[in-house]
Amino acid sequence: MFDDRPIGFFDSGVGGLTVLREVLRRLPNESTVYLGDNARAPYGPRSDDEVRRFSAECLDQLAARDVKAIVVACNTSSAVALNDLRLRYPLPIMGVVRPGASAAALATRTGRVGVIATAATVRSHAYFQAIKDENAFLRVTELATPELVPLVEAGQLDGPLVEEVVGRSIAPMRAAAEDGLDTLLLGCTHYPLLAPVIDRAMGGRVAIIDSASATASALAHLLDVQALHAPADAKPAHVQLTTGDVAQFASIAERLFGELFPAVEPVAVATAA
Repeated sequence: MFDDRPIGFFDSGVGGLTVLREVLRRLPNESTVYLGDNARAPYGPRSDDEVRRFSAECLDQLAARDVKAIVVACNTSSAVALNDLRLRYPLPIMGVVRPGASAAALATRTGRVGVIATAATVRSHAYFQAIKDENAFLRVTELATPELVPLVEAGQLDGPLVEEVVGRSIAPMRAAAEDGLDTLLLGCTHYPLLAPVIDRAMGGRVAIIDSASATASALAHLLDVQALHAPADAKPAHVQLTTGDVAQFASIAERLFGELFPAVEPVAVATAA
């Protein structure tokens, strides 16, 4: 059996495009609908109740477009709201925390893993628990880095200011690397867009892990198990939606995908600014 309906992707902003990019590499026949809640980004400083409410409002938009599965490509939402979202919709919904945790647990050789993420994700300890579930003997250090998401949402991915902010934000992780930490998990889908800067700030001495590739593999497995793959002769279509500034979103999308997504559409949610 095959299913040519699109896969839905949701993120608080542009960060989930890193997951979408890996999925398209792995599953080029699949159609997609991506929704970025840029008007209310970042989610990290918000309360758990706000994250749950905003996430549900966005997933309502995707479900209304008859998607066959949804990837919550937002670490904060995955950490805080995923269980509630799975109860809300009668379709497969997967997050990015578990795949990323598995990849980090496999990568470490010293048994010491660092996680940088938003304040809400760190507060939830979702990555700490997921990594411990993979290997209870690993030492996990979590660090909230709230200044990084606004950089990405503003399209600032390099330059002296970015180097300074990233270096200051992750300084405790660099110190931990000098004491044996060998793996750093980027616990926010915005952060891979800053990966070269993060790698330099860490002195090039640790493995930098993001959840995008692992999530693409997990999604491919889910589609196999549930017989939801698009047919081999499918002609995929891609829609990108944002609750925020269309031009700014399109600029980041073009840097990631070139001309693959020539148009970005605005969408309104109940409580967007």
